[in-house]
Amino acid sequence: MAASELYTKYARVWIPDAEEVWKSAELLKDYKAGDVWLKLRLEDGTDLDYQLDPKTKQLPHLRNPDILVGENDLTALSYLHEPAVLHNLKVRFIDSKLIYTYCGIVLVAINPYEQLPIYGEDIINAYSGQNMGDMDPHIFAVAEEAYKQMARDERNQSIIVSGESGAGKTVSAKYAMRYFATVSGSASEANVEEKVLASNPIMESIGNAKTTRNDNSSRFGKYIEIGFDKKYHIIGANMRTYLLEKSRVVFQAEEERNYHIFYQLCASASLPEFKTLKLVTASKFRYTNLGGNPVIDGVDDAKEMLTTRQACTLLGINESYQMGVFRILAGILHLGNVEFKDRDADSCIIPPNHDPLCIFCDLMGVSYEDMAHWLCHRKLATATETYIKPISRLQATNARDALAKHIYANLFNWIVDNVNRALHSTMKQHSFIGVLDIYGFETFEINSFEQFCINYANEKLQQQFNMHVFKLEQEEYMKEEIPWTLIDFYDNQPCINLIEAKLGVLDLLDEECRMPKGSDSTWAQKLYNTHLKKSALFEKPRLSNKAFIIKHFADKVEYQCDGFLEKNKDTVFEEQIAVLKASRFDLLRELFQDDIHALSPTSSLPPGRTPLSRAGIKSIKSRPGQASNEHKKTVGHQFRNSLQLLMETLNATTPHYVRCIKPNDFKYPFTFDAKRAVQQLRACGVLETIRISAAGFPSRWTYQEFFSRYRVLMKQKDILIDKKETCRNVLEKLIKDHDKYQFGKTKIFFRAGQVAYLEKLRADKLRAACIRIQKTIRGWLMRKKYLRMQKAAITIQRYVRGYQARCYAQFLRRTRAAVIIQKFQRMYVVRQRYKRMQAAAIHIQAHWRGYSAKKRYNAMLCEHKATIIQKHVRGWLSRCWFRRVITAIIYLQCCYRRMMAKRELKKLKIEARSVEHYKKLNIGMENKILQLQCKINDQNKENKNLLEKLINLETTYSAERERLRSDVERLRMTEEEGKNAINRITSLLEEIAQLRRELESTQTEKKSIEETADRYKRETELLVTELKEQNTLLKSEKDELNQRLQQQAKEMTESLTKEAAEEKKQLECELNDERSRYQNLLTEFSRLEERYDDIKEEMTLMVNLPKAGQRRRDSTHSSNESEYTFSSEITEAEESMLRPEDASEKKAPLDMSLFLKLQKRVTELEQEKQSLQDELDKKEEQAQRIKAKEEDFNVRARGAELEYESLKRQELESENKKLKNELNELRKSLTEKAAPEVTAPGAPAYKVLMEQLNSVSEELDVRKEEVLILRSQLVSQKEAIRTKDDKNIMTETVVVPEDVKKMKDREEIAQAYVGLKETNRPSAQDFHTLNEDGELWLVYEGLKQANRLLESQFQSQKKSYDNEVEALRGEIQSLKEENNRQQQLLAQNLQLPPEARIEASLQHEITRLTNENLDLMEQLEKQDKTVRKLKKQLKVFAKKIGELEVGQMENISPGQIIDEPIRPVNIPRKEKDFQGMLEYKKEDEPKLVKNLILELKPRGVAVNLIPGLPAYILFMCVRHADYLNDDQKVRSLLTSTINGIKKVLKKRGDDFETASFWLSNTCRFLHCLKQYSGEEAFMKHNTPRQNEHCLTNFDLAEYRQVLSDLAIQIYQQLVRVLENLLQPMIVPAMLEHETIQGVSGVKPPGLRKRTSSVADEGTYTLDSIIRQLNTFHSIQCQHGMDPELIKQVVKQLFYIVGAVTLNNLLLRKDMCSWSKGMQIRYNVSQLEEWLRDKNLMNSGAKETLEPLIQAAQLLQVKKKTDEDAEAICSMCTALTTAQIVKVLNLYTPVNEFEERVSIGFIRTIQIRLRDRKDSPQLLMDAKHIFPVTFPFNPSSVALETIQIPSSLGLGFLTRV
Repeated sequence: MAASELYTKYARVWIPDAEEVWKSAELLKDYKAGDVWLKLRLEDGTDLDYQLDPKTKQLPHLRNPDILVGENDLTALSYLHEPAVLHNLKVRFIDSKLIYTYCGIVLVAINPYEQLPIYGEDIINAYSGQNMGDMDPHIFAVAEEAYKQMARDERNQSIIVSGESGAGKTVSAKYAMRYFATVSGSASEANVEEKVLASNPIMESIGNAKTTRNDNSSRFGKYIEIGFDKKYHIIGANMRTYLLEKSRVVFQAEEERNYHIFYQLCASASLPEFKTLKLVTASKFRYTNLGGNPVIDGVDDAKEMLTTRQACTLLGINESYQMGVFRILAGILHLGNVEFKDRDADSCIIPPNHDPLCIFCDLMGVSYEDMAHWLCHRKLATATETYIKPISRLQATNARDALAKHIYANLFNWIVDNVNRALHSTMKQHSFIGVLDIYGFETFEINSFEQFCINYANEKLQQQFNMHVFKLEQEEYMKEEIPWTLIDFYDNQPCINLIEAKLGVLDLLDEECRMPKGSDSTWAQKLYNTHLKKSALFEKPRLSNKAFIIKHFADKVEYQCDGFLEKNKDTVFEEQIAVLKASRFDLLRELFQDDIHALSPTSSLPPGRTPLSRAGIKSIKSRPGQASNEHKKTVGHQFRNSLQLLMETLNATTPHYVRCIKPNDFKYPFTFDAKRAVQQLRACGVLETIRISAAGFPSRWTYQEFFSRYRVLMKQKDILIDKKETCRNVLEKLIKDHDKYQFGKTKIFFRAGQVAYLEKLRADKLRAACIRIQKTIRGWLMRKKYLRMQKAAITIQRYVRGYQARCYAQFLRRTRAAVIIQKFQRMYVVRQRYKRMQAAAIHIQAHWRGYSAKKRYNAMLCEHKATIIQKHVRGWLSRCWFRRVITAIIYLQCCYRRMMAKRELKKLKIEARSVEHYKKLNIGMENKILQLQCKINDQNKENKNLLEKLINLETTYSAERERLRSDVERLRMTEEEGKNAINRITSLLEEIAQLRRELESTQTEKKSIEETADRYKRETELLVTELKEQNTLLKSEKDELNQRLQQQAKEMTESLTKEAAEEKKQLECELNDERSRYQNLLTEFSRLEERYDDIKEEMTLMVNLPKAGQRRRDSTHSSNESEYTFSSEITEAEESMLRPEDASEKKAPLDMSLFLKLQKRVTELEQEKQSLQDELDKKEEQAQRIKAKEEDFNVRARGAELEYESLKRQELESENKKLKNELNELRKSLTEKAAPEVTAPGAPAYKVLMEQLNSVSEELDVRKEEVLILRSQLVSQKEAIRTKDDKNIMTETVVVPEDVKKMKDREEIAQAYVGLKETNRPSAQDFHTLNEDGELWLVYEGLKQANRLLESQFQSQKKSYDNEVEALRGEIQSLKEENNRQQQLLAQNLQLPPEARIEASLQHEITRLTNENLDLMEQLEKQDKTVRKLKKQLKVFAKKIGELEVGQMENISPGQIIDEPIRPVNIPRKEKDFQGMLEYKKEDEPKLVKNLILELKPRGVAVNLIPGLPAYILFMCVRHADYLNDDQKVRSLLTSTINGIKKVLKKRGDDFETASFWLSNTCRFLHCLKQYSGEEAFMKHNTPRQNEHCLTNFDLAEYRQVLSDLAIQIYQQLVRVLENLLQPMIVPAMLEHETIQGVSGVKPPGLRKRTSSVADEGTYTLDSIIRQLNTFHSIQCQHGMDPELIKQVVKQLFYIVGAVTLNNLLLRKDMCSWSKGMQIRYNVSQLEEWLRDKNLMNSGAKETLEPLIQAAQLLQVKKKTDEDAEAICSMCTALTTAQIVKVLNLYTPVNEFEERVSIGFIRTIQIRLRDRKDSPQLLMDAKHIFPVTFPFNPSSVALETIQIPSSLGLGFLTRV
C-alpha cells in the first residue's frame, strides 16, 4: 500500500537519536510523495522538522500500535525493525518486570541484577508438559521444549546459551539443568540429578571470577551433555570445556579478582585442616591482590567454600583428594609470592631460605634447591651439546607465572575429569540434551588472543544459527504450500575463511610459531602482505604496525598482535616440570604423569573430554623428527579442532537458542541502557532473526483467528459458510496489493506492517461505531433529560409565579400602610426634635455670643498692646542692625573697591599701551552705558508704583484705625455685662453641684441595695445550678456505670465465646496440621516402599527397561502400597518367591546397601508415625472433650426414648388378646396354601398379611397415643397420690384430667400408678415372659419381621425415587444444553442464506433424531436392567418370607396355638436364623481374595448390587472367624484383604472407577469394624439386632488404623487420578475457551504457537469440566461413598481447578485482560451453580476458588487513582502481594480502548501492601492435598439380610 496511507497525521514513527538510539515522534501533517521534510512532535511536546535522506528518501520506521507493545514474541509485532524490538524489550523489562521475551526461535533473556521468585519448583511444575507458546517466555519453557522434542522426535537436543560477560549465561544454563533434573528425575536412587547440579558450584569455584562487568563471570566455555535412558530419566552427564583463561591466575585488571577458589581458601584459612597450608588473607598474596579489591559485596567466601566441599563429596571426591587439591592451590598462591633479585643484567637469584618458596616446595613435596635453581636457569640444547644458561629477572618472573598457569590448568582438567567420572553412567545412554554455556562476542580497548578465539567461536555459532533460522522459515512456507523465494541473509563464511582457511589468520599464526625467530611483528607483516587489500574483511589500523582489524558479523574489532605467539605456543620449561614429576606428593605426580599425551585433544581421555588449555612443554632433548605431529599442535589449532567437533555435535542435534542481554554496565537492577542493548542485539543475532522474518511473512493467522478478530470489517453478505473463502474475499477488498499476503493451508501469511494496517482499520471501524452509538445514546438521554427538565420547569414556574403574585399583592398593601404610619411618625418625631433643637440653639447662641465677644475683646486688647511694644522694639532693632550693616558694608566696599581698583589699574596700565584694546574698551563702554540707562528708567518706574501703593495703604490704615476704636468701646460695655452674668452663673453652678452630690449619694445607696439583691439572686441560682449539675452528673455516672456493667458483661461473654471459638479453631488447625504431616509421611513411606518393591522385582526378574516412546511419569510417583505388610503372615509360596530375591541381593551389594538404608528409614518412619498417632489421639481426645458438653443435651432425649420403649411394652400387653385372634387368622391363611407362589406379591396370603399388618399398625398408633396421654397425666400427679396414700382420703382441691376422673375410686388410680412405676422400673425378667402365655413375644417378633419387609420395600422405593429424581435432573440439564445448542444453531442459521439455512436445518433435524434414538435405546437398556434387578429382589424377599413362615408353621401345631401358652423361649429352630456371618475354609481364602478383590469389576458391582457389598462380605467373614475365636484366621484374612486391595490399585490404580470403588469399600469396611466393635461410642448408633452382631473375641483397633492409612493412600491416589483426568481440561476450559462469545478479541500471534480462544473440534470447554464433574459425582454416589468424603473430594477438585487456573493466569500475559476477567467470573459462577445443584455448597469448595475470583475481579476493576488502590487492597485478601503485583504487571489491553496499568499505581499498591505478612511464593501449590478425614458413618443395612449374588463366584461361602 502507498506510504501516504500509512504516514498520515497522528501516525507515530521512530527517528534516530544519539542518546536514546531511537526516539518516538508523531506526524503533525500527512506525508505526500516528494516531501523532503516531515513535521514531527516528540513525546516531550517539542516540535521538530525531520529531513529525509536526500539520496535514499527513506522514511522513518513506523511505530506499532499500543495493543502490540509488550508482546511475548517479537515476531508478533506488525512492524519488525530495530526500534520496535528495542522498545518492546524495554517495555517488558522496565514496566512489566519481565526478563524473558521470544524472538522467533530465540529466547532473549535480560539480566535483572536481582533475585526474582520465578525459578521455584512450583514454576517448574507449571511449565512441565506445556507447549512453548502457551505460557509466558521462560528458560523453563525452552528446557521443556527441548525435553519434549527429545522424547517425541527421538533426536538429541542442544540449548545454546550465549551473551556478554555479566549477561547471565551461567545462571540461565544452571536453571535449564535444574529443570531437567527436577522434571525427569533419575532412573535409580543414585541421585544423578543432584550430582549434575552439584557440578555447578565446583566449576564456578575453579572457573569463574569477578570482572568489571560481572561478579561471577565464567572464564571458560563448557558444553554439558545430560544423558537420558529410554524412559527419559537422567542417567549421567558429561562436560567439555573450552579455552580456560589461564592468564587470570597470574594477572587481574583493576577491580577484578582471580578465580573464586583462591579467595574461598583464604577465607577458610582458620579451619584446623587448613593450618598446614599456611594461608593468610587474600590481600597478602600477589596472585589474589592484583585487582586491588579481593571482596565481593554480599558474597561469603567461607560459606561458598563449604558449598564447594559438599559438592565435591557428593561427586565422589573424598576428603583426602580434596585436601590434595587445596594443597596444590595453596602452593600456587605461595609460588606467586616468590621474588627474584638481580645478580647482573642477564641473571638473577632467589634469596636463601626464601619463605614463600620453602612453603611451596614443602606443599608440593619437591626439593627446594632444584626448584630454586631451575626457576633462575634454563637448559639450552644444540646439535652437539647441552648447557645451562641463567636467565634475567624478567624472564624468571615470566617462567614462574607460566609454571603457575600450567599447574592450575592441569589441576582444572583433573577436576573436570573426576567430575565426568562421577557423572558417568554404566547404563546405556539413549539420548542427551546438551547445554552450551559459551562466551559471547567480545570487544575491549585492548583485544588479544583470547578475544580472537572467542569471536572466532561466535562466528561459527552465528553461521549455524543463521542457517537454522533460514531452514525453519523455509520449512514453514513449504508446509503451508505457499510460493516463496530465497531470502537473502547475512552469510559470514568469508569471515570464517579469513580466520581458519589455508593461509588464514590461524594458519599464519601456527606457521610463525614454528619459525625459530618468529615474533609478533613478523606475523603481523605476513598478515598485511597476505590479506590487506585482498580481503574486504581485513584492515590495518592507521597508527599501528602491530595490530589488525577484522570485520565480524557484529562489529569491527582491532586486535593487538603482542602476545599472540606466546599464548598460542603456551610453553613452560621442561626442567621445572621434571622437578614437579619427582614430587613426593602423589596427586601432583598424577597431574603430570601423562603430560606429554595430554597435550593432544585426541589422546585417550574419557568420552567427550577435550582439554584446550594445557601448556606445551618445551623439550630440551628434542631431535628433528622426534616429536610427533600431535605434540606440535598449538592452542589455536586445538581450539579450531575442538570447535569443529562442537559444531558437528550441534548440527547433529536440534538447537534451541538463549541470548542473554546485559541491560547496563553498572549492575543496576531493572535499568535499561538502550545503547548497550542495541549493541548486544546486533551481536547476538536477534536483529538478524527479525530481518529474516521481516523479509518473508512474519505475521501469521489461522483462518478462524483472522475471522474472529476482523469480523467487524466484514459485511453480512461477505460471511460464507466456508471461513477460508470468507477470509479470502475480505482480504482482497481490504488489501489491494496481493503480494502483501499469502493464503496457506491453515494460515494466512502477512508481510510486515499489514497487521498494523488491519488493526488501524479495525480500530477506526470500532471507533466510528462507538461514536455513533454514543451519539445516539447521548442524544436520547439528553432529550429525555430535557423533556423531564422542561416539564419540571413549567410546573415550578407556575407555582412560583402564583406565589410571587400573592406575595407582591400583600407587599403592596403592607407598603402603603407602612408609608402612612411612617409619615405621621416621622412628622411627630421631627417636630419634637426641631423644638428641642431650637430651644437649645437659642440658649447656646446666647452664651456663645457673650463668650465670643469677650474673647474677641481680650484678643484685640492684647494685640493692640503687643503691636505698640513690637513697633518700638522692632524700630530699635532695625536701626541697630542697619547701622552695623552699613558700617560693615562700607568697610567691605572700601576694601573690595580698593582691591578691584588696584587690579583695574594694572590692567589699564597694560591695556593703555595697546590701541586695539582701547578700541575694544570703548565698544564695551558704550554698551554698558546703554544698559545703565535702561536700568535707570526701570528704577524710576518702580519707584512711582511703590509711592502710589504707600499712599493707598496709609488711607486704608487710617480708616481701619477708626473702626477699631469704635469696636473697643463697644466691647468694653459687653465686658461689664458679661461679668454680671458670670456672677449669676457661678451661683447657679454651685446649686447644681450640691444637687448632684445628693443625687449621687442616693444613686450609690440604690446601687448597693440592687447589688446585694443581685448577688443573693446569683448565689441562689448558682446553688440551684450546682445541685442540678450534681444530679445530672450522678445520673450520667449511674447510666455510665450501668452501660459499663452491661458492656463488661457483653465483652466478657463475647471474649469467652471468642476465646472458646479461637481455641476450638486452633485445636482444629493443629489437628489438621497433624493429619497433614501424618498423611505426607504416609505418602513418603509409600513411595519408599514402592521403590523397595521395584528393586526386588528388578533383582528377581532381571528384565530390561521398557522401550522408548513410553509416556513420561513423575519421578516421585508413588504406588499405593502401605507399610503394613505383616511378615508373620507370609505364606510358604511367598517365602519361596523371596528366595531367589535373596540370592539376587547377594549379587548386588549396592542395592543391598540401599535396601538396608530403606529399611532403616522405614523403621524411623514407623516410630515417627507412632508418635504422630499418639499426638493425633490426644488432639482427638481434646476435641471430644470440647464436644462433651453438647452431648449432655442428648441424655434427656435418650431417657425419653427408654420411657417410650416401656410404654410400648405396656401397650403390647393391653392389646394381647386382640392380636392373638389376628395371628390365628394369619396362620390359618398361610397354612391353607403351601404352594411356592403363596408368599409372592399379589397372592391371597400376601394380601391378608398386608391387610392385617396395616390394621395392626393403625390400631397400635391409636393405642399408643392414648397410653402416652394417660401415662403423662399420671406422672404429673405422682406426688399428690403419695400424700393421699397416707391419709386414705381424696381432697377436693386436686384437679385431675377427665380420663382420671372417669376412674371409680382411689384404688384404681393407685393401681394405674403402680403399674406405671412397674413399667418404668427396669425389669430383670426375660422379655420372653411378658405375659402368661408368651404369645405377646411371638406377635412382637412377627411384627418385627413384617416391619423389616416393609422397610426393605420402602428402601427400594426410596432408591427408585432418588434415581427418578436424578434422572429428571439429568434430563433437565440435557434439555438446558439442548436449548442452548438450539439457540446457537438458530443464531447461526439466521446468518446463513435461505438455501444453506434449509440444508442446515435438515442436517440438524437428522442429528437430533439420531441422538434421540440413541437416548431411547439407552433408556430401554436401563429399564431392562432395572426390571431384572427388581425381579431378583422380589424373588429374594418372597423366598425369605416363605422360609420364615414355613419354618414357624412346621414346629407349631394349631392345637398348641389354641390350647397351650406359647413362650418365646421355647420357639424351636431359632438357631437357624441368619446371624450375619459367612463361613469359609482356610484354603478358600486365596480364592475369596481373588474373586472378591482381584478380579472384581467395579462397574458391574456398582450398577447391579448394593453399595459396599464386598466390604459387607469381608466383614461377615471376619465375624465368623471372630465367632470361632481363630486369631490366625482373622489376621490372615485382614492381611490378605489389605494386600489384595493394594495389588488391585497398583495394577488398575489409574482407573477412576477402581480407585473410587475401593475407597468406598475400604471406608465401609472400616466403618463396619467400628460399628460392630462393641464400643459404646459406636453401639449407640446401632439397632438392637445390630448390637447382637458385634465382635466378641478380638479387638481390631490396630487393623482399623491400618485400614484408615490404606484409605488415606487410596484417597491420595484417587485425587491424583482425578487431577490427571481434569488437568488437560482446566486451562483450555477456564482460560482459553470463550464461554461468552465475542467478549474477548484474539491478539496477533507470534511465531510461537499460541492456543486460540476459539473452540475447535476436540477443544475442552467449561461444559467438558462440568460433564466430568457430573461423571465423578455420579460414580461416587453409585459406589455408596460417604457424603462427607464426597464433599472432601469435590473440595480438592475445585482447589485444583482454581490453583491451576490462577497459576496459568500468572504465567500468561495474554490472559491478563478485562475481557478475560469477565470470562473467568462467568466460568466460576457456572461451577458454583453446579455446587448448588448437587447440594455441595457447604463442602468448602467455593472458598478454594476465592483467589481465582479475586484475580478476575482485579482484572476488571479500575486501576488509576488512590481510591482504586485502596479498593484493590481491601478486595484482594486471598491473593498474596506478589500475585497482585504480578497480575497488575501482566495486565494487557486487548483493544485500544483499554489502558495499561501505570508504574506509579503498581508502586502505590506495593506501598500499601508492604505491611501485609503473606507468603512470597508467586504460584499456588497445585499439588497440595487437603488432609482427609473419615467421619464415622454407621450403616442401616442388616447383615443377616445380605444376599451374595452368584455372579461373584463365592459359592464356597456359607451363610451362618
